[in-house]
Amino acid sequence: MTYDELKANIQDITENTFTDDALAMFAQQAEQKIYNSVQIANLRKNVTGVLTASNPYLACPEDFLSPYSLSVYPASGTGDYAFLLNKDVNFMREAYPNPTSTGQPKYYAIFGPQSANVNELSLILGPTPDANYNAELHYYYYPESIVTAGNTWLGDNFDSALLNGMLIEALRYMKGEQADFVVYEKMYLHAMQLLKNLGDGKQRTDAYRDGQVRTPVA
Repeated sequence: MTYDELKANIQDITENTFTDDALAMFAQQAEQKIYNSVQIANLRKNVTGVLTASNPYLACPEDFLSPYSLSVYPASGTGDYAFLLNKDVNFMREAYPNPTSTGQPKYYAIFGPQSANVNELSLILGPTPDANYNAELHYYYYPESIVTAGNTWLGDNFDSALLNGMLIEALRYMKGEQADFVVYEKMYLHAMQLLKNLGDGKQRTDAYRDGQVRTPVA
């Protein structure tokens, strides 16, 4: 379902006319709830970068929300990947109190805002890199909203979750009847359960390792 189709359906179902700004708010609020409730594969992204010798910090991408993994490998491009363990800043300061102590990084933590841009985050590494390393960061991010993209994976594959999520937001905006809210919330939760089965279940298994899903025979 495209964004234009979603807008038309919302207004038809509620029998109400909304401004473009209100409809955009409904969609973005619904997306935010969905994307923070189910870890579908489309929320993952990866980027490569370079760790600089003697610099214990690594800037996060602008769309970074949280990490999945961080690995390093030799700057020459030949050598094994080494995955870093995620810790907190307290651990890093305790384990490596002197930032001039260097070596191949083993740990990383979300440090806080970047000095050049307080709206973006940075990572701290431990120990401080003793040389330049290539880095590969897998992370969680919000895909482009259907409001600006026109159509998205969520709209194409699970429009039931997005539509009912938007209806809940629309009813809240309208101060709608509680009975209507209960109906749409039930439909939304059912759609979310199906989406969760996909994102937190099927996308994390395969038939070879886990076997196919079987329904017990009575």
